[in-house]
Amino acid sequence: MRCLVTGGAGFIGSHLVERLLRDGHAVTVVDNCSTGRWENLQAVSAHPQLKTIEMAVEEMTTDVLGVGDVDWVFHLAALADIVPSIQRPLEYHRANVDGTAVILEMARAGQVKRFVYAASASCYGIPAVYPTPESSPIRPQYPYALTKYLGEQLVLHWGQVYKLPVVSLRLFNAYGPRARATGVYGAVFGVFLAQKLHGQPLTVVGDGTQKRDFVFVTDIVNAFVRAAASEITGEVLNVGNGNPSSINDLAELLKGDVIHIPKRPGEPDCTWADITKINRLLDWQPHTPFVEGVRLMVDRLQEWQAAPVWTPERIAEATREWFACLS
Repeated sequence: MRCLVTGGAGFIGSHLVERLLRDGHAVTVVDNCSTGRWENLQAVSAHPQLKTIEMAVEEMTTDVLGVGDVDWVFHLAALADIVPSIQRPLEYHRANVDGTAVILEMARAGQVKRFVYAASASCYGIPAVYPTPESSPIRPQYPYALTKYLGEQLVLHWGQVYKLPVVSLRLFNAYGPRARATGVYGAVFGVFLAQKLHGQPLTVVGDGTQKRDFVFVTDIVNAFVRAAASEITGEVLNVGNGNPSSINDLAELLKGDVIHIPKRPGEPDCTWADITKINRLLDWQPHTPFVEGVRLMVDRLQEWQAAPVWTPERIAEATREWFACLS
């Protein structure tokens, strides 16, 4: 197939690009490198079936790709992280909502065969039930979560009105090699690994008993490929490990000293994907145990050499607006 991967220079996107090329597909990557890096595609940069375009998705026009030039679209491009979404909500709306509408229109004009959207399980907010099914109430707690959910609604609407064959994958707590190591205060893996590398204590939020549904990046990529190759359409599917681990578990596996910081508003005590639906519709299930995934991350610890090292004081400053807006 001829594939378009937006955000293909990012963490998950780069792994997806490698998989698609390995499977024999031709891949065009669109990324403005606001969060991704072309270095993530270094291993396949000379591949004859790879084409790259540096551009923001919200700035793309329908003449970038002609009718019939693309079979599968994987839309992963988005601005991420909680704090900057609170600080710059319009920027997040343009990238995550307007950008999604632009890519959908390109897909409609190009008569693509499949459109797979990277949604976020953050749309569940503080979940009503565990494990959390796709039918659970939507309760976004901050602009990032809202804009990713609005993007998903656009995808489903284009599927309904224009009969675009769409699937939305609600990703839980993704981790793995190339997870973003620079930028604003973000996901726990990047924070902990940089702290471990530099011999600093791990900043555990609250008492550390909160659990997260950590799902390894190669398992996520497999879900994208299966969704694209399937015949299902108009569906929303959770993508998680289905077996959450506590932050204390992670800290213990990393063998680091621990320091506790205040619990944050708007964060659930647990994320736990009900993966019954994706298993039934796509015969998908995760294959990377958490212990093995953490070991693979530690083996590549030097990837976090340039990552910011977050101290309790820096975290408190970075999350000041988080507490002010969500408390």
